[in-house]
Amino acid sequence: MTITQPTWVFGYGSLIWKQDFPYRDARPGWITGWARRFWQGSHDHRGVEDDPGRVVTLVAAPGERCHGRAFLVEPEVFEHLDHREKNGYDRIHVEIENESGNLSGVVYRAAENNQAYLGPAPVDEMAAQINRCVGPSGTNRDYVLELARALRSMGYSDDHVFEVESRVLANG
Repeated sequence: MTITQPTWVFGYGSLIWKQDFPYRDARPGWITGWARRFWQGSHDHRGVEDDPGRVVTLVAAPGERCHGRAFLVEPEVFEHLDHREKNGYDRIHVEIENESGNLSGVVYRAAENNQAYLGPAPVDEMAAQINRCVGPSGTNRDYVLELARALRSMGYSDDHVFEVESRVLANG
């Protein structure tokens, strides 16, 4: 997907709380029909090849809303974002909703058929994995805690994120 004009990109994971890229505008919002899950492996940021961390991806969830932030970025920013989201993520088109209306944009999603996909696991197993994993971008634990903190600060709730956070804190 070639991008040639300013485009909205929807962040639902670390993009919410770690913007290491320039943007023209940022707005809270959500996408409908998707849920955030800690089912993607991170060999490059929050873990290593032999011990990948767990980061979020999107899974189809009819009727659900996944809350996050939309950023309006220039086309050249996608070179950086594509590198940042390289471990199994692809850009897909989405309609981003917010209190003012809809924005057409893209989101990075790691589908089930990518090489780093870990899939579902019992929450205690995910928490143990998250608590032990560290990668070039820091601890996997910090990723979970920062995501939960950012969602709360925006006034959003996410049962999956908050359950994983609770188990990470209890078992760490």
